[in-house]
Amino acid sequence: MLKQNPTTVKVVFKNLPLQKHALAGPAAIAALAAQEQGKFWQYHDLLFAETKLTPDSFGKIAKKLGLDLDRFNKDRESPALQEKLSKDMAEANTLGINGTPAVFVNGRKLNERSVEELQRLIDETLKSKKGQ
Repeated sequence: MLKQNPTTVKVVFKNLPLQKHALAGPAAIAALAAQEQGKFWQYHDLLFAETKLTPDSFGKIAKKLGLDLDRFNKDRESPALQEKLSKDMAEANTLGINGTPAVFVNGRKLNERSVEELQRLIDETLKSKKGQ
């Protein structure tokens, strides 16, 4: 979608670690800590590529990306990052999201998950914005 809509689409990632996955919360915090060093998406991609996530995975991925490990570990304990995660989770709760991934276009939930439907919703949103 970003390639098809380079000047009109922006991706905003929100965290919703599912309670049934014991390491989902720590994984979300680790990705936010990587974001503090400008490596969120790289960390995210390696995190999801892990075949078996363990507590050791977080540091291993950070090291692989060349992150400052002392800063990374300190940031993982940061109340500010925990607050950011809590806000993301509260927003998901307010929107009635109980599973991931959930996709929204300008506040409208994408119900039929296909590339065509996503592009249709983007086009519809852009057209309504032009009319305002």
